[in-house]
Amino acid sequence: MPTDGPTEIARAILDGFDKHYRLFRAISAGAKERFERGDWAAVRQANRERIDMYDARVREAVAGLQRFPRASDEVLWPAIKQAYVGLLLEHQQPELAETFFNSVATRVLSRTYYTNAHIFWRPAVSTEHIESLCPTYKVYYPAERGLRGTLKSIFLDLQLLSSWEDLERDLHSLLKVVSELLPKPREVTPSLQVHVLSSLFYRNRSAYLVGRLDTGAAEFPFAVPIRKNSKGELYLDAVLAGQEQMGTLFSLARAYFMVDMEVPSAFVSFLKSIFPGKPSAELYIALGLQKQGKTLFYRDLFEHLRHSTDRFVIAPGVKGMVMVVFTLPSFPYVFKVIRDRFEPPKDVDRQKVMEQYQVVKYHDRVGRLADTLEYSDVALPRSRIEPSLMAELERLIPSQLELDGERLVIKHVYIERRMVPLDVWLQGADDEKFKRGLKEFGQAIRELAGANIFPGDLLLKNFGVTRSGRVVFYDYDELAEVTACTFRHLPTPRDDDEVMSSEPWFFVGATDIFPAELPTFLFNSAKARDLFLSMHGDLATPEFWKAKQEQLSRGVEDDVMPYPEARRFPHQHG
Repeated sequence: MPTDGPTEIARAILDGFDKHYRLFRAISAGAKERFERGDWAAVRQANRERIDMYDARVREAVAGLQRFPRASDEVLWPAIKQAYVGLLLEHQQPELAETFFNSVATRVLSRTYYTNAHIFWRPAVSTEHIESLCPTYKVYYPAERGLRGTLKSIFLDLQLLSSWEDLERDLHSLLKVVSELLPKPREVTPSLQVHVLSSLFYRNRSAYLVGRLDTGAAEFPFAVPIRKNSKGELYLDAVLAGQEQMGTLFSLARAYFMVDMEVPSAFVSFLKSIFPGKPSAELYIALGLQKQGKTLFYRDLFEHLRHSTDRFVIAPGVKGMVMVVFTLPSFPYVFKVIRDRFEPPKDVDRQKVMEQYQVVKYHDRVGRLADTLEYSDVALPRSRIEPSLMAELERLIPSQLELDGERLVIKHVYIERRMVPLDVWLQGADDEKFKRGLKEFGQAIRELAGANIFPGDLLLKNFGVTRSGRVVFYDYDELAEVTACTFRHLPTPRDDDEVMSSEPWFFVGATDIFPAELPTFLFNSAKARDLFLSMHGDLATPEFWKAKQEQLSRGVEDDVMPYPEARRFPHQHG
């Protein structure tokens, strides 16, 4: 039997984390080989597998602690934590290891242990200047070989095994954009440097080179998507320069990147130089480290509560039939809790809703599905909850509430970035804004369809508008696969009775959808319907959806780029 002391228990927990990160890094590093093979089905499968890895390793670690009878003794855990800190002093992923410790500890102990004595409520080990075997980024000096020669070296140094379609042609397009980033008179000076992260960022069918141009006086971030043509040859597709253009690439409405990182905090630090205003939590999540992102978000939330005085209130917009949604006005997120009971016509239950949210987590979100942070036992100060919201919570989700002194504990919560509901955004919009909103709305439906997603409840209130004006769907209880739906033409009435009938006079199956009804169902005004049909009329035909079904049945999903067509280099490959 192993020695039952704090150091041995701490060592066992850290061994569990080290196994987790070893497997996490292996599957992330394998993205290069999957990209080289063009095995897009394997790409999707690896994304799903990686999401499940963390919880599987935590369960293993918790089960492993049964070897230590004293591990269940709460009095011992401050000493276990102290021993764990000592093991992390030379560790390369200390912040992730601390989060893993918390996950294990909160499963072994009861929820009452929020204090820093038992878990890492605050970080204990610095992530500054952690040494790694391989530098996080490589530095190039254009003054030595010219800007074009430097760019060529950067891509050849990637050591991708596939041949290039025409690298010289692509460098010509790239050079024109990068040269514009240089301060006038566009000269290459000895102080000019190009910093490139050591790993490509893989997602879907693209690999992204991420770097920054350092002129000595300013830094200009950029990302270059690398893709493969039908022959398996490589080509550069575009260049995204600056925060605004790169922001859509790192949006959490898209799948997480696969990145080979020895020291994740160093990658996050580099990305913070590109996105200084973006929370570190979101950057960790974008890199596939969702649990670390959740830890940092929770710390950010309670740090914000310490320095603010406003109260949680019911979120603006039309109330949903499945979720109670509330927000803190000074904090840009919404909190969503599944109702205890659903009123007709909703025909789902709690388990089904939770499964739908998990489906979205696994799926490629193509920039059109909001990512969510899922929490258990969120403790909020009762004094910060508006009375009208408290009454709403007590009425609609009593099974999810528990009072713990001055805290209200909510047993299960989804948290998302706050957006303006599309119906609210369109109210009072001028003609140009209204047209832009409907165009984005239809494009969101179109891109979701290409990823085998039918939103189900297409009401405008279930779509939100991001800060960049992008329309995103966030109501998942009626999501369905396009391939599982039956898209039908409306039957022609045979007589006046059928014309005037308030109920369908023809059989409607559980999966039947009549696209021709969508414009009437969605829009009250003829003007809005006509405008939507002028831009997206094919969405109101079964033919569009059946063509998508045929394409998807062949295993072909649309490849939605995180940048507009206009930004692609002239040699487009589809």
